[in-house]
Amino acid sequence: MAIREWVQTSLKGDRQIWWIVMYLSIMSVLVVYSATGTKAFRELDGNTEVFLLKHGSLLLVGLACTYFAHKINYVHFARLSKFGLWLSVPLLLWAFFKGTAINDASRWVTIPIINQTFQPSDLAKLALISNLAAMLAKRQRFMSDPTVLFNIIFWIGLICSLIILTNTSTALLLGFTCFLLMYIGRVPVRYLVYMVGFCVLFGGTALLFGERYGTASNRIKSYMDTETIVYQVEQSYIALANGGLTGQGPGNSHQRNTLPNPFSDFIYAIIVEEYGLLLGGIPVVLAYLWFLWRGMKTLQKASRPFGGLLSAGLTFSIVFQAFASICVAIGLAPVTGQPLPLLSMGGTSLIFTGLAIGIVLSVSREEVDESKI
Repeated sequence: MAIREWVQTSLKGDRQIWWIVMYLSIMSVLVVYSATGTKAFRELDGNTEVFLLKHGSLLLVGLACTYFAHKINYVHFARLSKFGLWLSVPLLLWAFFKGTAINDASRWVTIPIINQTFQPSDLAKLALISNLAAMLAKRQRFMSDPTVLFNIIFWIGLICSLIILTNTSTALLLGFTCFLLMYIGRVPVRYLVYMVGFCVLFGGTALLFGERYGTASNRIKSYMDTETIVYQVEQSYIALANGGLTGQGPGNSHQRNTLPNPFSDFIYAIIVEEYGLLLGGIPVVLAYLWFLWRGMKTLQKASRPFGGLLSAGLTFSIVFQAFASICVAIGLAPVTGQPLPLLSMGGTSLIFTGLAIGIVLSVSREEVDESKI
């Protein structure tokens, strides 16, 4: 009873979103523990608990961020987003020039003392979407002022161009999210065209001079080649076929031994292999679709433009990333390296995903000071 009372009094906002978060978190612990088994034997002499404890700790930190973020009145994130944007610029540049390289991409910055890496693009996504929502809400009060829209376009182009230096798929997903958010915010078509043109010009230039142009073009060529299958996708197909409808059972994955990054980029294939489509694959897809629906319900109920746009933008960002990862695993998109939000083993991406969900929950609480945004 004590736990039930604590849940009722402490977990505010949309209860269905909380259930989705709990489901994905529990599934994450189970699948990551299984998927990291081979990695543990290769690197840690079979000590499988190390990766489980590390992932579990970061997952708990992410859930704590969700809890504390949902307690904060969401209007405060409008001010914090400005600071986050300015901080993202030097961090993204530092990641490109001096960052820690993993898998031939220097997307990570190492935090001193704790020696933990994080991707500045996670901070940049959260800050840009929050600031974009705030600026679009501001435009509602100054409809005739084009300065706000040009400011929006500048920041979208700048952040996406800096991200694309090291991470093509993240930049494209973020750009599409911003475009959709501007469309929902009733931005005139000509400014949408300006935004696309600005992003194509500067983003394309950044891609050419960045680290991932060769990788991105090769992956697109491989995807378009109907005669051959990329190794990662081929192994993912085998995992999906092994799983079928009912799966091999928890911890019984075979492809975790051969599939690259089975605990991260291709964790959806491991979910299907172990739990099948009926207990794993379809419920996970439905969970993200349910989250999308609840995020849109929050948009409809929001009493302020900022809250509705903020909820929509963060919801789109999480769901688009999820389906990009799923589409890669089932062969419907080129290999991108996008993890499944709240499911894949990750570092600070779990924390920023938790923050984003917490902000959506904060909007759903509808505790807005009438004198603010």
